[in-house]
Amino acid sequence: MIGPTHYVVLSALLFSIGLLGVLIKRNAVAVLICIELMLNAVNINLIAFSKYITPTDFIGQIFSIFVITVAAAEVGVGLAIIIAIYRNKLSVDLDEFDWLKW
Repeated sequence: MIGPTHYVVLSALLFSIGLLGVLIKRNAVAVLICIELMLNAVNINLIAFSKYITPTDFIGQIFSIFVITVAAAEVGVGLAIIIAIYRNKLSVDLDEFDWLKW
């Protein structure tokens, strides 16, 4: 039987992989995908805790739908920024983005 520990471990693994990708990857698109992986780990936790704490309510599912909506908007804005930067620099390597550095 799958218990809440399994969901928490899976979520922790996904979040760790996403965090590692954000810290290691230099490609802006890969970093965006890793952020989405981290948000999906949060969704798994929300739904798992909702299932075991309040099985009759759908609070976790509603919050996860909200997170998915925010993540979709974040991806749209992020990809638009990446495309705009690519048109100017012809690269999506994060080491080459130094416009905000003093």
